[in-house]
Formats: sequence, structure tokens, C-alpha cells
Amino acid sequence: MDSLTTDENTAFAQLQSALDDVHRAGVPGVFAEVRAGERVWRGASGVADLETGRPVEPEMLQRVGSITKTFVSAAVLQQVEAGRTALDAPIGDHLPRLVPGERGREITVRMLINHTSGLAEYLPHAFPSLKEFAPGSLDDNRYRKFRPAELIALGVGAPATGEPGSTPGVYSNTNYFLLGELLEQLTSTPVEEHIHRAIIEPAGLMHTGFPSVAWIEEPHSRMYEALFGLIDPPRDYSTYDMSWVTTGAGLVSTVEDLNRFYRKLLGGEIVSPSSLAEMQRLVPVIRQNGKLVDYGLGLDKTEIPGHGTFWGHDGTVWGASTLSWTSVDGERQFSAAMNLARWRKPDAEGTPHPIDEAVAALKHLALTSPA
Repeated sequence: MDSLTTDENTAFAQLQSALDDVHRAGVPGVFAEVRAGERVWRGASGVADLETGRPVEPEMLQRVGSITKTFVSAAVLQQVEAGRTALDAPIGDHLPRLVPGERGREITVRMLINHTSGLAEYLPHAFPSLKEFAPGSLDDNRYRKFRPAELIALGVGAPATGEPGSTPGVYSNTNYFLLGELLEQLTSTPVEEHIHRAIIEPAGLMHTGFPSVAWIEEPHSRMYEALFGLIDPPRDYSTYDMSWVTTGAGLVSTVEDLNRFYRKLLGGEIVSPSSLAEMQRLVPVIRQNGKLVDYGLGLDKTEIPGHGTFWGHDGTVWGASTLSWTSVDGERQFSAAMNLARWRKPDAEGTPHPIDEAVAALKHLALTSPA
């Protein structure tokens, strides 16, 4: 890399300061990569382990949560391009035993990807203590091996959240477990292996994959879950069997790999331009936090006045929070990973949380600073 100008040094110092603000606001450790054209900045702040004080580093692996959904969506779009299915094909044509009867005929592949299927979230049933606002299920399920069909049955068997295709849709990991089963049926390959061959390997993602064990073998941070203040102090769930959310949120990656993936996706190197256009068709969806967002096929959109449109996704699993955003032209990118999740305690007045404010400020700076 060429030597930095004074303005670039200033911009990078501001990014480090904004990262430090996230740590000071209460996140034990946070790391990020920002790309502006050919310029790349990576930074870290805080600790990866509260007991030892081991520092967090920008190359560490992270459980990236629902960012996994963009990978799964892209893999399904590739199958559509190959003529093996269609976005408006009924899921019952492929998986009649998992979604039987009239629902299987009404729910389409597209509705699964954009969360308008009306299928409920299975998580409150797989983690029953969550219904009582208690954390016990998180420990009970730490080493439990869930079967996809088991979790799908919980979601399909729960009361529907709406009619198939109606909006607003309701975000549900049940949809993405069904998409995983669809990919296995279409490719005759375990879904994790197929996504590695079809998406991860061709994109050159060297540190991305679905872990086969409950721990991460390469350098990573501990991951502290607060569960909206119910776990105080937050508990480390970095060792956890991820079968509870595999194709919904099971990937491990790095901030560098995430930026590379979204850059290639938006650059037309993973799916065709027509498939990308489908991914960017938005419908209103209610997220798990109750917020109404515009959601595409595994893609979120954010607008920054004066700076354009950015595409990407946020993700959480127990103890880890991740976000990744890329400009339409791929020239500006920001991915960040934090080792704390669900830090906000219930607040009837909706008072802004210092961490939320610090993360928003970091994101805005990363996507708009001149360097």
C-alpha cells in the first residue's frame, strides 16, 4: 500500500476513536474492517477474554449470525438460474413432508427467502425458557444436537404469523432451515458442503465455513450473552453446538471475508445481475426486535443521505453481534464484529443505549468518511 496522506491518517485515527467508543460504551471487544476503494483499514478495541485480558484482534473469527442468510439466499438463486427450481415454485413441490397440504402449495421459495411465508419462528419452542424471559434454555441446549426436521416441525406446527405472501412478513429462521433442506434436495449434497463449494470457495473466502464442532478452532474471541439484562454479568457462549440455527445463522467468518463476499455479490460474481435484482426487491418485514424493515432476498438495505445506498445484513447468535454493509458500486465497505449480544435491558421509554449510539456513529463514519 502507498504511504497515507495526512487526511487519510486523520480519517483512520477517527475510525479507531469511533471503535474505541463502542468498547467504552460497554462492549468488551470490537473489531472491524473498512474499505474505501483500494484503501483498507482494520482496527480492534478491547479484550477477547474478560478473565485473561487477552486483546481482541481484527483477524479473529466470529460467529456472524444471520449474515448467513445472504449466503443461503445466493445459493438458492444459483439453483434458480440452473433451472432446478423457481422463486415462485411452491415449497410443497419439493418438500411435501415438511410443509404438507394447502400451506405447501401456497408457500413459495420466494416467500421463504423474504420471510413472507407466515411460518412462525421455532426458537421460542426450542428454547422454552425464553417464553418466560428466563435464560435456562441457553445452558440446557449448549451441546444439544438438533435435527433440521425437528426445528422445522416446531415452526410449521406453531400458529401462523400471517397468510402466505401477505405483508408485513415476520422474520423467521424456520424459513431458512427449509431453504437448507431445499438445497440438499436439489443438489444431493449436505447443505454446508454445497454452500462451501458453490459460494465460499469460488469467492475466495479463506476463513468462512460452518463449524462441525461446538467450538471454533482458529483464533477467536469469547462471546458474551446478556439476553437483555437477564444474564448479568454476561455469560460466555463461544463454545456452542450451532445445530440450533445452522442455515439461519450458523456461519463463522472474518470481517475481511465478509467484505470480500458482499463485494463479489454486488459485483455480479456470485449470482447473475437478474438474480441480484431479485435479491434487492424489498418487502416490509417485522424483525425479531419488533422493528419494521424493508427486506429483500437475504439482503437488507440502508440509505445514508448524501452518501447513497448500502446493502448487507446484520447478525447475532448467543454472545456475538456482527454487521456488514457495502455500497452499490462495492467501493465502500464496512464489517464489524462484537463479542456481546442483546445488551439492551427492557426500557419502556425507549431511551437510547450508549452501545447502540456508539455502533451507529461508527457505522456512519465508516461508510461516509473521505478516506
